[in-house]
Amino acid sequence: MTNPMSVLFLALLGTLVVVFVVSYNTLVRRRNMVQNGWNQIDVQLKRRRDLIPNLVETVKGYVKHERQTLENVTQARNLAQQARGRSGQIAAEGALGAALAHLFAITENYPELKANQTFMGLQEELTSTENRIAFSRQFYNDSVMEYNNTRQGFPTLVTAALFTFSEEPYWKIAEAEERIAPRVGFQS
Repeated sequence: MTNPMSVLFLALLGTLVVVFVVSYNTLVRRRNMVQNGWNQIDVQLKRRRDLIPNLVETVKGYVKHERQTLENVTQARNLAQQARGRSGQIAAEGALGAALAHLFAITENYPELKANQTFMGLQEELTSTENRIAFSRQFYNDSVMEYNNTRQGFPTLVTAALFTFSEEPYWKIAEAEERIAPRVGFQS
């Protein structure tokens, strides 16, 4: 004859094992989605960084008085390439984006540059890449939200603590200037 307490204990133990395995697998799946999202961003960031030297060289010939701006773009690109860790890369790419925005703002003063086919092509490629980065960033942030929500919920938080599933950072706008919409003025 089976002892009802031992049956109850085995059922409870079996339930705990199932809950533990399911929560662990869910965390792994969500962490992999975050990693996939980050890899998609990384591909687009590399593409943007590869376009920048060509863009700088094209602009150099026209924009003689804006040497500091060109140096800032080049330096920001180098820092973005050397950045390590997600938080470091997010900050460095934000600075690079701001430097590029400033570069495009000053090119408005050079009509002959804006008419250059090479510049226009590079600007179009960079715009397309920025759109891809935005979509990838949205997917990444959605994946981070799902992962972090799962990680913080019960009973998954116990599994997360046991196996050191750490919180993932969101890709946020870091600089206050990036939050301000650019002003466009038309002169007649």
